Amino acid sequence: MNLLHMKYAVEIARTNSINKAAETLYVGQSALSRAVKELENGLGITIFERSAKGMFLTPDGEVFIRQAEGVLEQVESLEKMFSEGAVSKKRFAVSVPRADYIIEAFTDFTRLVDKDMRVELFYKETNSMRTVKNVLSDDYKLGIIRYAEHFDRYYKEMLEDKGLEYELVAEFRYMLVTSAESPLASLDKISHTDLKGHMEIAHGDPYVPSLPAAEVRKEELGDDCERRIFVFDRESQFELLSGNTDTYMWMSPVPKATLERFGLVQRDCADNARVYKDVLIHRKDYALTELDNLFISRLIAAKREFIS
Repeated sequence: MNLLHMKYAVEIARTNSINKAAETLYVGQSALSRAVKELENGLGITIFERSAKGMFLTPDGEVFIRQAEGVLEQVESLEKMFSEGAVSKKRFAVSVPRADYIIEAFTDFTRLVDKDMRVELFYKETNSMRTVKNVLSDDYKLGIIRYAEHFDRYYKEMLEDKGLEYELVAEFRYMLVTSAESPLASLDKISHTDLKGHMEIAHGDPYVPSLPAAEVRKEELGDDCERRIFVFDRESQFELLSGNTDTYMWMSPVPKATLERFGLVQRDCADNARVYKDVLIHRKDYALTELDNLFISRLIAAKREFIS
């Protein structure tokens, strides 16, 4: 189908006149008539009803022109993109767990990006399953997945099977985070017994490959908590923790500035001995870019600062 002929038909439909369309397009009336006839013959429909009063769309013509306008808009958008050099923008995209040391690293990274560089930066917080999918779909070139140490075999087998490179970023135990006004904040030592009667905040989408979701939820969250709030983003968890002194949450180490901003404290809990891993992933056939390496350097620096 000829795009130029499509453009002619759209203009005729706009003006309801071959004469007016010819003036606007600087094209002869006979050329416009031939273009419309070729479109109609090629599609097997009648686009316009001709009359002494002008050119008016048939029902089929209305459908065709509506679709043609969309096609022409997309073509114009593509032409504009290339003519303005938009494709020269560098793109950085990373899919990560909800972790404060990682957002600290990303924030630092954004400050260090060359101010003369045309860039688009994407930062997606989600669970490990979706991060793997994001990296495999090529929407995100880098990912960081989090899992309990005893699931190491499950993850490594899955990453190998899917052709993903992986590298350990950090190992840590979860800290208990609560409001500075919470009764828990005044305790020198916290045990699981001390948490009875308090409300836990937890992320609602844990995932481990090769294991049923119900089993993972039981493994990660346990059955000993009688009251639990499920959240799916970092901001809501901090608002809940600061606004409800009855709540607590297990989190990777949180920067001091973040704790102070929301009026929170973090405490160690000897009963919570499980070790977690944050692992950087990308496709094996992917070559790290300048932006990727800059982010990774800030990630390592943040890990050293916030996770001993």
